[in-house]
Amino acid sequence: MKNLTLAAAVSFGLFASLPAAIAADGHGHAAMPMSTQQAQMSEGEIKKLDAATGKVTIKHGPLHSLGMGPMTMTFHVKDGAMLEGRKPGDKVRFLAEDHGGKLTVTTMEMSH
Repeated sequence: MKNLTLAAAVSFGLFASLPAAIAADGHGHAAMPMSTQQAQMSEGEIKKLDAATGKVTIKHGPLHSLGMGPMTMTFHVKDGAMLEGRKPGDKVRFLAEDHGGKLTVTTMEMSH
């Protein structure tokens, strides 16, 4: 009888704490959601850039936002200021979009 009472008390304690454990699920920093833009950003390395024409050549991994695999290709840039301070060999994270058949980098940041 003593064992049955102990087992019942332990079971009740476990079930009573379950809602608190479920409510706390996902509160760790690792579970913080990324913005959609951050999730779609791709990694790459600048191979060549031309500020005068507003173009940049990037060797990149998969472009999930465009459904493309890894390759090296030339993009237009949304704003020429994105190329300021950049040079071949720089590792970047970027988001490319299809603007009427013209692949354009709309966001670019240095990769860490």
